[in-house]
Amino acid sequence: MIPSSSIRIYLLILIDALIVTASAVTSYLFRFDGKIPDFYMNQMLVFTAVSVVITTALMYVFHLYHRIWQYASVGEIISITKTVTIACLTSYLISYLFYGRVPVSIALRNYETVLICLGGSRFIWRIYRDHYIKSKSEDSIRAMIVGAGDCGVMIAREMKTNASAKLYPVVFIDDDPSKHRNRMHGIPIVGGRDSIPEMVEKHRIDEIIIAMPSISRSEYAHIIDICKRTKATLKTIPMLNDLIDGKVTLNTIRQVEVEDLLGRDPVQTDLAAISSYIQNKVVLITGAGGSIGSELSRQIAMLSPHKLLLLGHGENSIYAIEIELRRRWPDLSIEPIIADIQDRDRIDRIFSEHRPHVVFHAAAHKHVPLMERNPSEAVKNNVFGTKNVADSASKYDSERFVLVSSDKAVHPSSVMGTTKRIAEMYIQSLNERSATNYAAVRFGNVLGSRGSVIPLFKEQIARGGPVTVTHHDMVRYFMTIPEAVQLVIQAGALSEGGEIFILDMGQPVRILELAEDLIRLSGFEPYQEIDITFTGVRAGEKLFEELMLTEEQALATKHDRIFVGKSMQQLDYEVWDLYCRNLERCISEGRLSVRAMLEEMVPSPHREAYREVAATASGTL
Repeated sequence: MIPSSSIRIYLLILIDALIVTASAVTSYLFRFDGKIPDFYMNQMLVFTAVSVVITTALMYVFHLYHRIWQYASVGEIISITKTVTIACLTSYLISYLFYGRVPVSIALRNYETVLICLGGSRFIWRIYRDHYIKSKSEDSIRAMIVGAGDCGVMIAREMKTNASAKLYPVVFIDDDPSKHRNRMHGIPIVGGRDSIPEMVEKHRIDEIIIAMPSISRSEYAHIIDICKRTKATLKTIPMLNDLIDGKVTLNTIRQVEVEDLLGRDPVQTDLAAISSYIQNKVVLITGAGGSIGSELSRQIAMLSPHKLLLLGHGENSIYAIEIELRRRWPDLSIEPIIADIQDRDRIDRIFSEHRPHVVFHAAAHKHVPLMERNPSEAVKNNVFGTKNVADSASKYDSERFVLVSSDKAVHPSSVMGTTKRIAEMYIQSLNERSATNYAAVRFGNVLGSRGSVIPLFKEQIARGGPVTVTHHDMVRYFMTIPEAVQLVIQAGALSEGGEIFILDMGQPVRILELAEDLIRLSGFEPYQEIDITFTGVRAGEKLFEELMLTEEQALATKHDRIFVGKSMQQLDYEVWDLYCRNLERCISEGRLSVRAMLEEMVPSPHREAYREVAATASGTL
């Protein structure tokens, strides 16, 4: 059975042969007013036969039968012009050698006719595909494309030429006034970004596609804010690299995510500084199967460490990140380690065997309400676990130790926050008596991490609601996992010992607005199609978080997104070691003694005020 692609080529060759034949014959008929002399009749037969063979052969050699003409553009016009020019000149010379000179008027007319007919037949097919097969059917999704640049034009062209595409481009939006009232691929450019709400209403737009991959994050967030005023679904082209590589297709269009709303430009990383302390070193990551730990593993794997130690308590998560890293970096030495950081002897043996140069300590219990109910477990993991890893790093001469901390450690109102603050204070005190360089990195919530609010909201929206928010005025700092991890690694390069680095989290986000945005981005209207209910502030939660203690001074670093908090208090190792021993004894005495001991270790001047606010917000006072 002959393949359909071969049948297509044979059909095109036959059509081209007929076009060239008709062109040569009509050129002779026009030259001699319809009465061709006998001599020229024989010459015409030779010239026609030669032209057919040469033209179709060159069309095949130059791959013009292997192009998809419904996507034809200027490049195809140039290719046809070159091929027809060479074919006509060659046919003219061969005919001249074998049967005398062909009149110049006939040769020129033949060249014009062949060029017009061969090129025209291809573009007639494209016009047919554009305007007949891909018509504005009633079931098409009417799309607005924001950005009439290269990216937007590529997307619009594919929408119009791809018969299976459900989207149909109706209008362009572009901020360049010189483009307004003009058309691209027959699609009008109707105004700038401020006209988006009006034009969505006027043209009955179902979907807005933001095709501006090279603009800044702040501009991007501003456009999204304008688009959110409409009921249209938002989608976007994700990366500038897709445009550079010529990979922009309908498949690259994705939903606008909450991460896009933050409006922060990508983190600029000093790769030279990072590489110098990680390259060819043994790097240990605790909690390597978690959200932060797994991203740390990915980004550090790119920096050519000598060996990467993936330590975690959950075998499934460690297995998953190990398989991913081995697939992406097959030459990297990877050692998966199943261990509990609370097991002091096990941690000691791991350090003794592998002697890690750099330690990123990301293992922690971080769920605030759960840790309120299980304070002993929070202490054992976040305090004693950190102490075990930090002590081993000092004992076995690790060069650097970076603790992943939390904004909840600032004036803590919860057990989790208090244990993270104790961990910060312990490594600061240890830094004073150890050759190891200790530092902590403090940041807020990361979007999409396990236990964060975003996956919960998405799950609730998928179920049809309601979306649950604790309080109208609850605000949080947010950062994406990749940018948080980049800054953690960068902070490790900046550390000279004893610092608490504070990441620039941008502006705090109201959780209620976040929920409303997520509902809209999912294609629903808040309070109408998806309801929002308020559940009250949970135990240990604040209405707002802070990134710095009152007594800390924020000092700038070489990186514009990282600050260092210099505490005015001098920590004494012996005092904190004694506190930790007392805390160990409290573990066996019950929850209240543990909580009381935590509050004695980390006095918080606002703790009672936080509790009153939370109680009032929850309706318990």
